[in-house]
Amino acid sequence: MSAIAPAKPLPYLQVLDVTGNVVNPALMPKLTDDALRDLMYRMVFTRVWDQRAVKLTRQGRLGFYAPVAGQEASMVGSEAATTRDDFLLPSYRDVPQAVWHGWPLYQAFLYSRGHQHGGQFPDGVNVLIPQIIIGAQVVQATGVGLAFKLKGEKRVAFTYIGDGGTSQGDFYEGINFAGAFRTPTVFVVQNNQFAISVPVSLQTAAETLAKKAAAAGIPGVQVDGMDVLAVYGAMKQAVERAREGGGPSLIETLTFRYGPHTMSGDDPTRYRSKELEEEWQQKDPLVRFRHYLSQRNLWSQKDEEAVIEEAKTAVNEALKKADEYQSMTLPGLIDRMFETLPDDLLAQRAELAD
Repeated sequence: MSAIAPAKPLPYLQVLDVTGNVVNPALMPKLTDDALRDLMYRMVFTRVWDQRAVKLTRQGRLGFYAPVAGQEASMVGSEAATTRDDFLLPSYRDVPQAVWHGWPLYQAFLYSRGHQHGGQFPDGVNVLIPQIIIGAQVVQATGVGLAFKLKGEKRVAFTYIGDGGTSQGDFYEGINFAGAFRTPTVFVVQNNQFAISVPVSLQTAAETLAKKAAAAGIPGVQVDGMDVLAVYGAMKQAVERAREGGGPSLIETLTFRYGPHTMSGDDPTRYRSKELEEEWQQKDPLVRFRHYLSQRNLWSQKDEEAVIEEAKTAVNEALKKADEYQSMTLPGLIDRMFETLPDDLLAQRAELAD
């Protein structure tokens, strides 16, 4: 009986090293100076917004919130490689991608508070409400991709899941169906090392999460998730491949969340060492990309300060609008459940009116 041949190693993609110097020129995506500046703008804006959202949650002014600091390159770089016609199916941490894809920020705040209007996306915003059920978005993204394929539309569905989410059955079912039917879907696994509190080493025996793509018969790559250019390049290739009928892809971005899993009582110091956190701070995506742009005279301290002030203003305005939005009521909730209310809800509605 012959031995099983070892699997071929998957590509690991990196454009910039931790100091912001180009180490793989061949992988450099073709981006204009304005596009490069926009990536930095979005990452700085997202970092400022995240810092404010964390404080607002602690003050009781937001509801559920999952911090994103450290994952900006993974989030911003991947979304920027899509078009507004492509359809985003986010998980609960992927609010930045949804906002950059067109979801108004004030509605994202309302969503965090559990307000119904938060999920009423404006016409033309191709985003589904962030999924709380771990892995369900993977199955949904496959379905949306299949719909695009059956309609003959050159559009792509893309979705995100964390390292812990790849242990869910929905993850395997989704990528398997996508592979079998060659749907135009891109799956981004944001490997931030610990899921909620379980390290990847205990989560799976797979050498990398990208290798899980092999079971579905689809391409898989691992990317330096702290390198916005590497993420953008990998996502751009996968999206265009899907758009032209090449089928789905899986991208694993190696990243790190600096804060807790959510603001609902998680304490990362209980399962992460200070040394590990300091190690990843040295890989900060904003510091790395700032160095690269500064070397090319495309970014300055003045530019960064301007974005910081703009982000603070935008967050304050969005929060003010969310605060002023009409509060939910039980009758209003019932009224919005169906176009024509069934008898049992009509009875409940009548009881509330008494």
